[in-house]
Amino acid sequence: MTMFTPLFPILERNALNAVALVPGANFLRIFGRDFHQMERPLVVIVPAKGKPVAIVPKLEMASFEPLGFPGAVFPWRDEDGYMGAFEKAAAALPLNDGARVGVEGQRMRVFDYQALQKVFPNAQFIDTHQAISTVRLCKTPDEIARLRIAIERSEAALEKTLSQVRIGMTEKQVEAILLSELFAAGCDGLSFEPIVAAGDNSAQPHAVARADYKIKAGDALLFDFGGRYQHFSADITRTFFVGHVSDEDRAFYNTVLAANERGRAVSRAGIAAEDVDDATLKVLETSQFAPFIRHKTGHGLGLDVHEAPQIMRGNTQQLEPGMVYTIEPGLYDEGKVGVRIEDNVVVTEIGHDCLTSFPRELRIIG
Repeated sequence: MTMFTPLFPILERNALNAVALVPGANFLRIFGRDFHQMERPLVVIVPAKGKPVAIVPKLEMASFEPLGFPGAVFPWRDEDGYMGAFEKAAAALPLNDGARVGVEGQRMRVFDYQALQKVFPNAQFIDTHQAISTVRLCKTPDEIARLRIAIERSEAALEKTLSQVRIGMTEKQVEAILLSELFAAGCDGLSFEPIVAAGDNSAQPHAVARADYKIKAGDALLFDFGGRYQHFSADITRTFFVGHVSDEDRAFYNTVLAANERGRAVSRAGIAAEDVDDATLKVLETSQFAPFIRHKTGHGLGLDVHEAPQIMRGNTQQLEPGMVYTIEPGLYDEGKVGVRIEDNVVVTEIGHDCLTSFPRELRIIG
């Protein structure tokens, strides 16, 4: 059961008798295949001892069988319902009274959880999402290579988009261009719905592109976006100014740029995630724009756009080679202007490698 080898230390460290997995990033990392989560439960239970079991919708069996699952599989059909498969799985994998079963609290749906509770009424179900997710905390060279491709193609799409931006366009029009260019560049999906925000909308960290706002000279134009390649996600933010930039906005931008540079400079193995956040935020906090800080420095990146390690104060987790995360300081003067500059870095044995290469210096477009 080599596919489950990374899970066994997690079971031991957390005194678990089993873990229950559902489709998502952890499932994809272990099995190498993604399955959609819809109305049909698909659950794999891996015990600390003995063979695993899987409850699989009949219509997914053609996709599940090639995985070479090393345990018992219990398919079910819509017309029969899924509880019979859960009951058969429980009979094949009896758990002692009080058994501790780890579940992915950020991923498992309520009806999956209730089905497990029904067939294992004497088990303790424990949210060990963070522990289970450590199977993908440090990326392999192949995974980093796929991230590089996602990032390179995303950056190429951004450059093509910028060449088409004109004063008078709406945010929605620019967004449509960006989406087209991402797929033209060879991305096979989106990391998330992109953020294209101009003027006062740039001061909303999670802005939605507007169809009724026309970009004006002097506006900030913020892009937060990413394309996917073979399941791995880019996550890049760059902020530009259209036509011209005021002296105050230039100082605002350069403060964020200095914070971004500092966060990248301190990134290396052996320091805590909070140290990167602290170094980055101090640049903003000691500036004249300190009141406009709204968020931490960054988050892990990989199969999920937001995953461990969280780059924030209070997270004492030590950075290790292979960890990938974002450095994305921002300042947001609500109703006026927002600036965010986001890079993706991977920790190496000798420091870090910045996977993003799109220029960061202030740039006027249009």
